[in-house]
Amino acid sequence: MRITCVHQGYELYGSDRSFIETVRVIRETWPEASIDVILPRHGPIVAPLELLATRILVEPLWILRRRDLPRLATLGLLTLPVAVGRAVVRMARSDLVYVNTSVVADYLVAARFFRRRCVVHIHEIPEGFVRTVLRALTRWSGCGIIFNSRATQRAFAPNPARAGRVVYNGIADPGRPKGMAYRGDRPLRLLMLGRISRIKGQDAMVEAMGSLPAAIRDRIALRIVGSAFEDAERERALADAITEAELDRSIERLPFTPDPSEHFRWADIAVVPSRLPESLGRVAIEAMAYGIPPVVSEIGGLPEVVEDGVTGWLVPPGDSAALAQRLTALVTDPARWAGFPAAARQRYCAIFAEEASAAGMVACFREVLDGRRVGAPKDQASGTLPKQPSR
Repeated sequence: MRITCVHQGYELYGSDRSFIETVRVIRETWPEASIDVILPRHGPIVAPLELLATRILVEPLWILRRRDLPRLATLGLLTLPVAVGRAVVRMARSDLVYVNTSVVADYLVAARFFRRRCVVHIHEIPEGFVRTVLRALTRWSGCGIIFNSRATQRAFAPNPARAGRVVYNGIADPGRPKGMAYRGDRPLRLLMLGRISRIKGQDAMVEAMGSLPAAIRDRIALRIVGSAFEDAERERALADAITEAELDRSIERLPFTPDPSEHFRWADIAVVPSRLPESLGRVAIEAMAYGIPPVVSEIGGLPEVVEDGVTGWLVPPGDSAALAQRLTALVTDPARWAGFPAAARQRYCAIFAEEASAAGMVACFREVLDGRRVGAPKDQASGTLPKQPSR
């Protein structure tokens, strides 16, 4: 059996690690299959994929990124037929084609001719015109659809006859959870992990920290871990904002790391103050796997991850005042959330462990291989739905 897996990235951020995990599931399910992985360029993702793939091929992909739209809509159109032709040839030779994310336009166009052997895994919530384009392209492709959250499913609003299936991303168990380690006798350790971008809300976090009275701010140690995607100016702007707010002693900035485990082991609380919709929120799930309760924005798929007031906390997106208020409560009253680490770990085990995700993904792949459409009216292979956030 020949399987082709297509990914738009080359680093080791959340979507990249999710792709690796899916390829691992495919390899474990079909150990004798020939698995080709298609990437747009070499990068850190290659090393872990070399252990799983038969071949790793670097090819030009027609990726719909916001910043590239002017170029793609003009001279870039000249390269689209070649890219689609390359995808058609590869699909014709494959029994199953897995396209990770809806932004790989050439493969979705080609999927129109091979709709019964292709599945697209959507884990982005685009905005405006980009959303319109990706939604239309996904529908037109006719291939099976896997969503990583109900928020993503709603954003794409597929035809009811092709509702797709929601399969939450599975996270590998990091082992024994930390448990409650903060008693108020040292600074509260906050971790913000992820790409530096307008979406992730690093600026909101800096604003919240800067607004705290000195007595509270001095009891907090924040690590911001991550780098900007080919955008050094954005990193400089963040560093300048930290300095201007006189937070250099309270905030430690560290570059991207492919293995964030040491940071999770260090942290008491994870912070995901996203300004724009996250399709799910891998960092929040990873934190819960370690027994770390997260503070997240009430936007996109994040409310599906965190049960507010039980396993973590929801705050309005972009509301630095509300975020500062939550941080103050965490610092001054640790006894109030003493049970949250255990509850966070329990929710991870029940909903987001890799076994549940693997079962759901394999069920979708088998439907494609059997010539059926992906789209059973369940959210997971087991049909288990997460408890909704309390109010």
